[in-house]
Amino acid sequence: MNELAPHYAPFDMLPSQMAQQGFTVLDAASVAQWASCTADELSALSSEWHDMPPDNHLKDGGRYRRRRHSSFIHENGKLTQMPHRAHWQPLDYNALHGGMERWFEPILDRTLRQPAWRKLLSALATTANQLRAMETKWCIEAHQFRIDTTDGIGRPTPEGAHRDGVDFVAVFMVHREKIKGGETRVFDASGPQGERFTLTQPWSLVFLDDTRVIHESTPIQPLGDQGHRDTLVVTLRANHFQDPTS
Repeated sequence: MNELAPHYAPFDMLPSQMAQQGFTVLDAASVAQWASCTADELSALSSEWHDMPPDNHLKDGGRYRRRRHSSFIHENGKLTQMPHRAHWQPLDYNALHGGMERWFEPILDRTLRQPAWRKLLSALATTANQLRAMETKWCIEAHQFRIDTTDGIGRPTPEGAHRDGVDFVAVFMVHREKIKGGETRVFDASGPQGERFTLTQPWSLVFLDDTRVIHESTPIQPLGDQGHRDTLVVTLRANHFQDPTS
């Protein structure tokens, strides 16, 4: 299927990779080491993608996306879940779905109790502090996605190549089942440089500096019967969540 493998970096090279190119890719073993997780803890978290409600906000009329969403604050080394809130992006960053409050079902309590959950989000915030060379309040939005081939094709990023209007974006590959496509593409926001690759390894990660790069994932198609692609997408924004008044 001519899938291009990522150029994985050891997790201790994450800061230099981010400084050099604005993104890095870690394999599952490095993710576990970076987040102080075990492989069993990550595997247990993977099972939480099987009970997902549909995304009812797709403006293209598609039925291919299932989704849950919750928000958190990380400050002074402490992760706190916020009261359930809408996901909002300005039109400048999401021309398809921006400018509207999108309410999704929250991530289940049982998911949030998984040991890997808190470890992954805390590792992201700690890394964000290191990369920005300061301790700050990180406003975190976490999205569970399942993109399937109900419509014959599934679109992980129906808005196309984009930035999210945050500081950092983390995309964890959770699972791929009977699909082709879903290639990740990362472009320099101010130049012609770019890279493309396909995340296939469960709990591999692409970590992006959203102020420096643009990203997208190509559509998926089934291999035989219906297939799907599960990801965990986490965004981090300093000091304030995105909302219509920010």
